[in-house]
Parts: sequence; C-alpha cells; structure tokens
Amino acid sequence: MSESTNTPQRPAEGYPGVGRVLVVIPTYNESDNVRIIVERVRRAAPTVDVLIADDNSPDGTGAIADELAGADTQTHVLHRPGKQGLGAAYLAGFAWARERGYDAVVEMDADGSHAPEQLPRLLDAARDADVVIGSRWVRGGKVLNWPVHRLLLSRGASLYTRIAMGLPVRDATAGYRVYRTPVLDKIEVDQVASQGYCFQIDLAWRSYRNGMRIAEVPITFAERERGASKMSSNIVGEALWRVTVWGARARLASVKRALGAGEKQSV
Repeated sequence: MSESTNTPQRPAEGYPGVGRVLVVIPTYNESDNVRIIVERVRRAAPTVDVLIADDNSPDGTGAIADELAGADTQTHVLHRPGKQGLGAAYLAGFAWARERGYDAVVEMDADGSHAPEQLPRLLDAARDADVVIGSRWVRGGKVLNWPVHRLLLSRGASLYTRIAMGLPVRDATAGYRVYRTPVLDKIEVDQVASQGYCFQIDLAWRSYRNGMRIAEVPITFAERERGASKMSSNIVGEALWRVTVWGARARLASVKRALGAGEKQSV
C-alpha cells in the first residue's frame, strides 16, 4: 500500500463537539464521481479531512485522487494493491485514522448516494453517541430512484436482522456512518472479515453487544447516477447466512445464561 498525504492545515479543534474527523471514501472505478464527491464533502464540512482509499482502479481514479490531494492539504489518498472489497477498504481507512489520532471516522460511498450535505447532521448526532447511522428507514428517511426489488431487499434485510439477532437498529445495512475511534478498539474491528451488507451488520452488532450508544439519523439516499453498482448476489447471500448464524448463536447463549441462572437459584 502507498499513500499520498499532506500535513493537515485546519482548526485544531476539528468539528465542534466531535474533534478531528476523517471521512473515508473507498473507490474502485469511480473516476466519474471521486472529484465531485470530495468537493461536496469539503464544502459541506470544511473542518473534516478526507481519505480516498483506492483499490488500484484501472479507470484512473487513483490518479485523480492524487491530483485532489496535491491541491488540498485536507485530502489524502491510500493506494491499495487491488480490489479487496468495501469492508477491507474501510478497515484500512479506520487503521489510517487511528494511527493519526483522529477522534471520529465517517463511512461514505463515492457514488453520491450518501449526500455530503447531510454529513453535519450525522456529526452533530455524534456529540452524544458512539455510533451514528444515516438511516433510510426511520421517520424522515427516504430513498430516491430505487426499483421496487431493491427497496424490498434492503427493508427485508434490516427487518430480518432485527428479528434474527435482536439488533434494535432500523437500518442495519446502511453504509453512511460515523464511528468514534475508541469504539473501533472496543469492538475489535480488526477481527472483522465480512463484506458488503454483512460488514455493516457486523459492526452494528459488535457495537450493540459492547454497549455502545447508537443513534439513527434520517437521511435521503439516492441511487447512483454514474457508474455501475457493486452489489451482487454473493454479497446478499453472505449477509443472510451470517445473520442467521449470529442470531442462532446469540439465542443459544441467551438460553444457556437463563439455564445457568435457574440452576444457581435452585441450589
């Protein structure tokens, strides 16, 4: 891995009430979008830094990212050797942020589906929460330009996750998030191996089990206008399988605890 980075020149206090914030934007063949999304982030939240984590995009995304970093001391690039998936890109970005002392890390897609203009809303909520999820399925949240089957898939996945795992999050697969960096250590994020939908569920589940304060903030999610979606049946299948296993393990552990408590009372 290589990186293009600068010495940040920003207010020392960072985002008010949150501190130094790094927005991690994974990219693979996002040459049509990366310049636009970075410019929007910088306008929407001028005190935050941006890290573009590029998986050696063959369309030249990495070169554009280097150009952006060269012109802006608050934009950085992490060049990764090849396409390794969204989850791996975020984990690399989290590690980059922790090594440099950031107080919070933001997950954001490069395609514009996560509107940078809504970022201050998420960061404001992070003043009183450990994890903030930009949610499509809470009151005030909505989705634009999605076909019916995508709506059903996303809502169904979140509903199934709540039922199977007992996870009290309305939008468990959402990818627009803020994490306080101490949370990443607490939930042992370095041990996460899941990808796609499952990556987001995994982190939410780990946060919930470790007692983190999770807030959901309504967002408007818009389908990408340029480029191709990275969603696949394999990603969906992995999420369904892992959620079923995690849910079964959690229920089994709950039953064992209940039986153990009953035995102690009977002694």
